[in-house]
This record gives sequence, structure tokens and C-alpha cells, in this order.
Amino acid sequence: MNDQPQTTLIQRLLSTVDTMDACARLAREDPESVVAVTIAEVAGRAALYPGPCSPVTVQFDVDVPGAGRIGYLLTVGPDGQQARPGRVDDPWVCVRTDLPALVRDVFGPASPRTGADREVVMKDEPGPAEYRPDDPWLVQRDEATRAAYQVLRACGPYQGDLTTLAMHFGSDKWGGHWYTPHYERHLGRYRDQPVTVLEIGIGGYHDPAAGGASLRMWKHYFHRGMVYGLDVYDKSPLDEPRLTTIRGDQADPAFLADLAARYGPFDIVIDDGSHVSSHVITAFTALFPHVRPGGTYVVEDLHTSYWPEWGGNGTDLADPTTSVGFLKTLADGLHHRDRGHAGSPGPSYTDQNVTGIHLYHNLALVEKGLNAEQANAAWRPRYDPMRDMPAPQRVNGE
Repeated sequence: MNDQPQTTLIQRLLSTVDTMDACARLAREDPESVVAVTIAEVAGRAALYPGPCSPVTVQFDVDVPGAGRIGYLLTVGPDGQQARPGRVDDPWVCVRTDLPALVRDVFGPASPRTGADREVVMKDEPGPAEYRPDDPWLVQRDEATRAAYQVLRACGPYQGDLTTLAMHFGSDKWGGHWYTPHYERHLGRYRDQPVTVLEIGIGGYHDPAAGGASLRMWKHYFHRGMVYGLDVYDKSPLDEPRLTTIRGDQADPAFLADLAARYGPFDIVIDDGSHVSSHVITAFTALFPHVRPGGTYVVEDLHTSYWPEWGGNGTDLADPTTSVGFLKTLADGLHHRDRGHAGSPGPSYTDQNVTGIHLYHNLALVEKGLNAEQANAAWRPRYDPMRDMPAPQRVNGE
């Protein structure tokens, strides 16, 4: 898993930028650590944008109020991105900013202020007397311009669509399935929030270095989010800032309770795990109480609900032990105030806390909230177990 102090620092930065006393809170952090995790986030985002064909090093000069200036280098190019502390003489690109502005731009919500408090300086071009059309300097200048574009775009939130991210990282949520437009429709409202996301199922089976495409997609779509991935296999080589893998079994309620206590509550839970109906129901039952009000619980790949080898049932379509059959019981629970009759039990936890269910082909999104809307035709008599419970029957003359 990711280094815990680093994760904690990122979480603090994500929450700090929304506060009235952001500068005061930031002043209590170690500035070098803050610069390091912030530039690391920029380096991770840079891969989303086109850059130079050869390596270019961008110099960051970060003013720390009352404590001087910190230099950091970010080299971008076809072989990836590398961030490290330090300075270079006469850089091709220099980004000058102060620490509060840098943290706000990178970890804050999308805003017209993004980039408003920074200065970008590029190496000056030769004078007219020295100009030659074939001068290699011009090629280097073009490369530096591309590097500046890539790095400055990465200093703010990604604003493209989810499908583009799925294609970039190779997630089967587009192509193998066609989920991303539905996700964008329902989860787009969380995009600028410091959300906590849990996805069950990382992919790549037993190979520790394989999988994680959807986790990376979520990390960049929810640019202020903490993303956790659960899998039965060890996937720790995939860990990176704001993305943590967890090894465990979605069919183990005790493990899930511990996971929720350590990493929850969650704004979004996505079950793309075993797809076995009993596992889907166990995970939902254990984790839905740990979804924040206003959050969403998602179940993918519902086709297995009809496949007997996955614990499904293709003939009894109301079987509540299947994934889809269980979701149908949630629909009844959504209307629990309207269905009361003699013999009805009191409302369950999900009856009282499911406020919406959206179904698409192989995909369900369940919304969490207080299901307290008044019943329709409230004058209609309904069974009240406290009022209408039958009197105890005498046995053997007692």
C-alpha cells in the first residue's frame, strides 16, 4: 500500500483548499513535503496530455510565505515523467508560483482562478542578428513549448470526459462494456469533490503488476479523490499517490467491516469483483451502510445473475438470492411506506436508506439517502404492527 504519512498529507491538502483558513493550515505543514506530493500529482497528470518528443526539464520555483523558495524539477518526455527536488541553470521553462496557489491549483476544485497566480518564463529566443531558420535552438524551443503545455495543463484538473480516460488507460468500462456514459450521467456531480471511491475488483488476476486501468481512470476523473481498489490478489505494485490497493475477499463480511472502518466512509462503491450473486449481496449488505448519504453504490456485470454457475437463476426471475433479484427487493423497499399490510415487518436499513435505483444493461446504480417521503394517499388504512398485532392466544385453558 501507499506510504501512510504521504496519504494522510494528501488527504489534508485536499480538505485544506476548501477552508477559509487554508493558508494558516498550509503553514503548519512541512513545505518541502507539500511541494513534493503536489509536483508528484502534476507528474501523474502530465501523462494525460501530449508532450515533447525528447526530454525537457521544467523548473518550478515555489515561494513559501515567510520561509524562502523551494526548487523542484519535472522532466517530461516520451519515456515518462520524473520529479525531483533541485534547480538547473538556465531552464527552458520556469514556473514561478507560491505554495498556497500551487496547492489550490492542483488539489482544489476547477476554478477561473486556476493559474492566475503563476508566472511562466521560457528561454528567450535569439536576436535578429543571430537568427537562422535551421538553428537547432528553434527545434528545442518547440519541444520546450510542448513541455510547457503538458505541465501547465497538468497543474489543473482534468476536464475531458470519462470515456476518453477509459480509452487512455484501457479500462473495459468502455469497449468491453459501455458503462462510461451512464457513469458520467450519474457520477459527474462528484467530479469536483474530495470523494472517497472504493472499487471491488482490480483486474489482471494473479499478476501483481497487471490491472488497475479503471482505478487510474477514476483517480484522474475524480481529481480530488482518494481511490481504493480491493482484490483477492496482491496488487500493491499498482499503488501510487491517491490510489491504494487492498488485498481481501468481498465474500468476507468481517473483513469488509474492517475495511470500511479503516478507509470509509465512501462516496462511491463499485462492485466489479467476482460477479457471484452471493458475493455481490454480501458486499452490498456489508458496505452500503458505510456509503455517505448522497453517495452511490454500483453493481456491474449483472448478466451473471442469470447464469447458474455464478449463483444466478435464469428461470425464477424473482429469486432474491441472485444479484438482479436482490436489486428488485430494493425497489420494493423504496416503496415501503406504500406497501404496508398485515404481516409486514418493519422497514429494513435499505428500505429507509435507498432513495433511487437506476438500471441499465448489466449495470445498476443505487443512491443512498433518507427515504422518508410521505406515503401516497396517506388516508388509506395500513397495517401498524404495534396497533394491529393480534392478541396472544390461550393454550390448554391458560
